[in-house]
Amino acid sequence: MADKDILETRTGIRVQVRPAQDGDAKALAHFFSAVSDDDRRFRFLSSAPGVSAGQIHDLIHGDPDNCETFLATDEKGAILAAATLAADPDRTRAEVAISVRADHRGKGVGWSMLRHATDRAQEMGVGLLQAIESRANHAAIELEREQGFVARSVDDEPSLLILEKRF
Repeated sequence: MADKDILETRTGIRVQVRPAQDGDAKALAHFFSAVSDDDRRFRFLSSAPGVSAGQIHDLIHGDPDNCETFLATDEKGAILAAATLAADPDRTRAEVAISVRADHRGKGVGWSMLRHATDRAQEMGVGLLQAIESRANHAAIELEREQGFVARSVDDEPSLLILEKRF
């Protein structure tokens, strides 16, 4: 990924996409306070009311060879979305997790971030990209299906789906 990419969403919003950096901890904490409770709870598998400093540190300082977090920001630098792409060491599979600020849901930001993450996974040589979704998250499931992901059930967990795209 380039240091900065400019994406235009299908609704005409222009966002700058860049890798998360050391100085982003405070902005990420603020961002995660502005996502829905369900989004935060699902992404971090926790019912805590916020995202911990340790979790934010891990997003910024993941394994540089196999894990990247990139941010979509507006013209003022406010974070509108965060996406984490984590690949297995052999690159056979990767998982993507995207969070969008609640007031920007339905505006194409998530769509653009998923497309960006998919392109990045292909650049990394990943063979299979996965996203784990709650069955109740119809918007995310539809977005992923529109981009060629196929859904399958999760064994022993009827509330979840795995959406997959093979390259």
